[in-house]
Amino acid sequence: MRAGSGSGPARCSALHPAAAERDGLPDEEIAVLAGEKQREAGVLFRRGQTAERDLAFQRCLKGFSGLELLFQLRYPRFRFGGSGLQCAVAVAAATAGLRCIIHIPERYHTRRLQEMVEQGAEIVRVEGDYECSIEVSRELAVQKELYDANPGGTNSNLQLRTYGEIANEIYDELRDAPRAVAVPVSNGTTLAGVYKGFLSLYRRGKTSRIPMMIAGSSWNKNSIVESFLKMRLACEDLHPNRIRETSINEPLINWHSADGDPALEAIRKTRGWAANASDRVLTRFARLIREKEGLNVLPASTAGLVALVERHRSIPLESDRYVVILTGRRE
Repeated sequence: MRAGSGSGPARCSALHPAAAERDGLPDEEIAVLAGEKQREAGVLFRRGQTAERDLAFQRCLKGFSGLELLFQLRYPRFRFGGSGLQCAVAVAAATAGLRCIIHIPERYHTRRLQEMVEQGAEIVRVEGDYECSIEVSRELAVQKELYDANPGGTNSNLQLRTYGEIANEIYDELRDAPRAVAVPVSNGTTLAGVYKGFLSLYRRGKTSRIPMMIAGSSWNKNSIVESFLKMRLACEDLHPNRIRETSINEPLINWHSADGDPALEAIRKTRGWAANASDRVLTRFARLIREKEGLNVLPASTAGLVALVERHRSIPLESDRYVVILTGRRE
């Protein structure tokens, strides 16, 4: 069931719990700084697994002892590697002795679902799309007085602060802020959180600057990118019935971005930019990274890299350090 045109999400309902069962970049423009490998090209690939794992454990272990944990799953984001956010939440909740409820849109299927179930997570299928699953899980959080870990909710500030740890990781590697940080965006939480992290570092005198924030997403299917390109003052919703999901773009598309406004503010305040990428280009970049660097990355996670490279092709970037955030694992 798709949400209706222009009038917000259609009726959403939770179903029964289930226990069953995304032309290449020139070689000289690619570099990896992942602890063991660095070249002079100046592009830094940060794999998102550590940040997602830490986010999950911080959510579970920081001040929530004795509370139940509610988290909404958006499949198939972070499906590569062993530290996907949803599985990490399930593991962390089990470690902390907390109950974990994960809402999944009914039509989404993931091989990692069984891993969550094995960790004791309760899976609830939701009739509708991603936004519907958020709505249902938030309602349950209010009704049962559970911790709501959905993006853009009452605990958004905590989530943004936690994503800010990515900025600290980058600072630890570079000992200053890079010229720019490119991020794939869906809800905008990661980009907004990384910006806040660098803003904190700058205010504390740790860095000499705040990096430009660059957002990349699926072509005409993300409200943050579209609002930026159309120069809207705030993040405006798209028409749900005009969005076509594919196995490639699904982690990126959002007709309503929960943290869209802070993400849009971050891009503008840092004089960054946002750009679209087609499924074909995302797939090509993922394949190139796998062939050249041995990193198996989700095609959607290359959206930030695409936005950075396409700008460089039209307006050459000055020599400096540029960071690209990816999610994947080394083969």
